[in-house]
Amino acid sequence: MSGYFGPGEIVAIWIKRAHRGTMDRVEEARLIAGHGLANSADQGGWRQITIIDESAWRDAEKDLGMQLDPSARRANVMTRGLDLQNSRGRRLEMGGCDIAIGGENLPCSLMDAAQPGLRDALRPGWRAGVFGQILSGGVIRVGDTAEWHGSSTG
Repeated sequence: MSGYFGPGEIVAIWIKRAHRGTMDRVEEARLIAGHGLANSADQGGWRQITIIDESAWRDAEKDLGMQLDPSARRANVMTRGLDLQNSRGRRLEMGGCDIAIGGENLPCSLMDAAQPGLRDALRPGWRAGVFGQILSGGVIRVGDTAEWHGSSTG
């Protein structure tokens, strides 16, 4: 899907209630501008939200030779039909919330703790997703549209 920047949709949302804790799958989440997801352990800073692409996750599963629950990636949102590759500096609207994409998430050692080989499977083509800052908040829901809107200015 590289190069595809059309509208997509949110297919899954997770909240991490404690650092290194489990990821709780939810149907909706409140995004707080400048902070992150309400009730999430990660607040503030430059990684207020993390997003992965369903297609990229499936490619990583193929490389692993197995299916794996995407919560193992420890991201907040999974989208479908929205290419995240090379999206640094772009603005993403999800369910009416505006997010400035800061860059690529690099897979860390926690990935291999979840499943041996996952870290390497997530390296090619931005498969580990992106991180961003929430510019305007609100509620996002599974099924909401996710769409690119120009470049971030700040």
